[in-house]
Amino acid sequence: MVHSTGTAGITQLIGNTPLLRIRMFEREFPRLEVYAKAEWFNPGGSVKDRAALSMIEEGERRGALTHDKTIIDSTSGNTGIAYAMVAAAKGYRVKLVMPANVSAERKALISAYGADIVYSDAGEGSDGAIRFVRDLVAADPNSYFYPDQYSNPANARAHYEGTAVEILQQTAGRVTHFIAGLGTTGTFVGTSRRLKEHDPSIRTIAVQPEDSFHGLEGLKHIPTAIIPKIWDPTLADEIWGCPTEPAYDLARAAARTEGLLVGHSSGAALWAVRRLAGTIDEGVVVTVFPDSGDRYLSTGLYGRK
Repeated sequence: MVHSTGTAGITQLIGNTPLLRIRMFEREFPRLEVYAKAEWFNPGGSVKDRAALSMIEEGERRGALTHDKTIIDSTSGNTGIAYAMVAAAKGYRVKLVMPANVSAERKALISAYGADIVYSDAGEGSDGAIRFVRDLVAADPNSYFYPDQYSNPANARAHYEGTAVEILQQTAGRVTHFIAGLGTTGTFVGTSRRLKEHDPSIRTIAVQPEDSFHGLEGLKHIPTAIIPKIWDPTLADEIWGCPTEPAYDLARAAARTEGLLVGHSSGAALWAVRRLAGTIDEGVVVTVFPDSGDRYLSTGLYGRK
């Protein structure tokens, strides 16, 4: 939020993203209202700005993060970009472990903010990056501040205190269903917890890839992955497994019919909205579009018919 003086640091622009009306299912389901949080309006371009800022500022409050330490974590990209941006604004060094096969745009963005990248085995995915970063920290614990986005309650708290509150305000409390993808699980856990406290009848649906071999960058197949410590399955009324190609198709449809250029995981969210729409007569469905498609152009997401 910008101060009344008209000036603000970049971190003060994180959050308060627009809630967009999604029209692509209206003809078939005219009594369903669908909305999506446009998280690429965050200054770092994704929903992960919220968690990165929360974890860094919590580390500062505890005294665990000082300027003689390097922020280190594993990331598939968006949290890394967010760490790099927030750290640059606050004057910290950053080292990030990423699978070697993340998109070229994500690598370039992280480097642009001045962070160092260490690449882990592409074949081991995000779990390989987690193991790699744990080894680096264990070898030299005093040099690093390791937020550990998969285990840090401040990740989910960012959504409990921010995303969920915004959704309730933006829908005037009318939200009946909430859908979000699972990666670190922070967005789903924090938002769902707050929404359920507000109204236990709000239905929450978590979306993961349908199997461990998938093309939904940023999402985790929880049963075959290192399970995030912040994951709380009791908050999910449903957990659905999304196939890759239909998610891609819906991401492309959003660009061509709604003017919304979104990433892979937004396509998965739309797949879940479409599935839900077939089972309910009416409702106010809110989902999260974690990022824009412009950081996936090199992956072929928008290069196919």
